Amino acid sequence: MSTFVMPSLGADMESAVLMEWKIKEGDRVEKGQVIAEVETSKGVIEIEVFEEGTVDKILVKEETECTVGTPLAIIRTDNETLEEEMPTQTLQHLDEKRPHTDATIDIPVSESSERVKASPAARRKAKELGIDLFSLAATTGEVHLSHVESAAPAEPVEQKTQVSGMRQAIARAMSRSNSEIPHYYLTTSINMTPALHWLEEMNAKRSIKDRILPAALLIRAVVLSLKAVPELNGFWENDAPNIKTQINAGIAIALRKEGLITPALLNAESMNLDETMHSLDDLISRTRAGKLRNTEITQQTITITNLGDLGVESVYGVIYPPQLALIGLGRIINVPWAEGDALCVRKVMQATLAGDHRATDGRTGAKFLEKLNDLLQHPEELL
Repeated sequence: MSTFVMPSLGADMESAVLMEWKIKEGDRVEKGQVIAEVETSKGVIEIEVFEEGTVDKILVKEETECTVGTPLAIIRTDNETLEEEMPTQTLQHLDEKRPHTDATIDIPVSESSERVKASPAARRKAKELGIDLFSLAATTGEVHLSHVESAAPAEPVEQKTQVSGMRQAIARAMSRSNSEIPHYYLTTSINMTPALHWLEEMNAKRSIKDRILPAALLIRAVVLSLKAVPELNGFWENDAPNIKTQINAGIAIALRKEGLITPALLNAESMNLDETMHSLDDLISRTRAGKLRNTEITQQTITITNLGDLGVESVYGVIYPPQLALIGLGRIINVPWAEGDALCVRKVMQATLAGDHRATDGRTGAKFLEKLNDLLQHPEELL
């Protein structure tokens, strides 16, 4: 038997709420399959399983808050038989650690057999806001989160709590970064005119849905630069740098209401420019819809933050531990630019590197920025 536990989705996470099971007892599960949704301070995250087998027993009800490491389900692997019992130690741990809840999928509303059908997210929100599900069900039938939100007061309690939780998580991570990581900063001005002209000419030959945005071009340039200077891609672990060949670029994405989250563009080193654009669009959509997977929240090897759309010209970011670096990209603006003996106007962007001085030095960072600049002067290499 294998015990599926509440995973850690970041160094700042202590617990999460199991919102919804995507499987039931007796179901077959495959490696990488999403089997549950949990709610953290970062939002609702889809949780994957990393082994094949059959769900033998679900240990935790929906809407239960669990600490990291709490057993959630028992999975019987292929070489085990149905007769095997769940380990007594696991049950004892569950009894000691698992919070209790009265939540069920169907909520009784009368002495008859009639029940209210409500999604886990709707039930949790209704409970926090003190909204009567029975009254909602009388007009809506099955109750969804949108129904509860429509019936909520002008200032929903959950909205305030969620934003506060996210800010607290960010505060813990940034406090750790400032106390543990000796930062160094390098910045360079990059002439973006060649890249933007090339992109404009290429997009003119494409349909609207197949066009490439400058953000994808920049991510692709950063990823190729990391392949040339891999010392910046990885983690500081056990008092030493752990360099990764797989580039999981954490992309800073603003949520629609409030807050910022940096999910990973997984295996970005294996994508071409078109695949980068498609994956970025998908990642942004799922982030804002609350449909991220746990691997996208926990496996970032570097962070890219682009604040140019907000008018920021230079970004001096704080490294998210245990990563080794952060890339900051600013606004593209028209500036006077010397080319030979001539003075002209070019579209220029400030690119900044925040590096962990324990793992690399200024020379390594300078090589990265030099490669980034070179690629953006020859954008055809980004395909």
